[in-house]
Amino acid sequence: MRALDVSEITENIKEMCIEANHFLSEDMKCAMRTAAGREASALGRQILGQLEENMRIAGEDMIPICQDTGMAVVFMEVGQEVHFEGGVLEEAVNEGVRQGYTEGFLRKSVVGDPIERENTRDNTPAVIHYAIVPGDKVKVTVAPKGFGSENMSRVFMLKPADGIEGVKAAVLRAAEDAGPNACPPMVVGVGIGGTFEKCALMAKRALTRPVDERSKIPYVCRLEQELLDRINRSGIGPGGLGGSTTALAVNIDTYPTHIAGLPVAVNICCHVNRHAVRTI
Repeated sequence: MRALDVSEITENIKEMCIEANHFLSEDMKCAMRTAAGREASALGRQILGQLEENMRIAGEDMIPICQDTGMAVVFMEVGQEVHFEGGVLEEAVNEGVRQGYTEGFLRKSVVGDPIERENTRDNTPAVIHYAIVPGDKVKVTVAPKGFGSENMSRVFMLKPADGIEGVKAAVLRAAEDAGPNACPPMVVGVGIGGTFEKCALMAKRALTRPVDERSKIPYVCRLEQELLDRINRSGIGPGGLGGSTTALAVNIDTYPTHIAGLPVAVNICCHVNRHAVRTI
């Protein structure tokens, strides 16, 4: 059994909140460069160039890539041989978010009640997802999620008879309805299977998969590529102003489901697909 003081969780999450809001992951940077090189529209190329310039300035001057610094989503993969000491894990996670958003001068966008809507002033609480895994390490993924794209996300409770064509239609409908509101080029996370809440969680988690990695399931890999091609033929383009780069990736995760259902969730993220990952 490995003892781990929760203060380490707090410190790492603080740093990761700041890191994720100032620097895109290398896979996202590469995808943006590749898109700029093959974009068919002159205006689209100009917009992609401006987005790359924005990322460069954000990193050099330590200012957020986007003014919406998101609601903190935290995935915790906790080794079953880890024993936390020094406090409560969930409080430590929220303290890390509090310190990161306060010390990093990041915009505080969380309200304490969805109806009364008084700002919590420190961007807490985070949305935390836990998984117990083998080993004595803790893998932490911090993914600040802006709501321009989050608001464009959908859940479809399809019938089994809808099949793969129904899945395709649902994903394409969500992407096309999002249009310019999702600040394209977007990354599209898709969860297929499970239950109402499971498919949504898979779709959110899929956004943290590197955009240059395809599914290891052959039919899912083919589906990811087909949907990416079709979304990019929609003509929405960078910034919603037309072009051939509407999405940078479609990442799909699947899970067993009930004989009577075919749940599909589509969680859309803008070109600022932020996530930082550390193993403690």
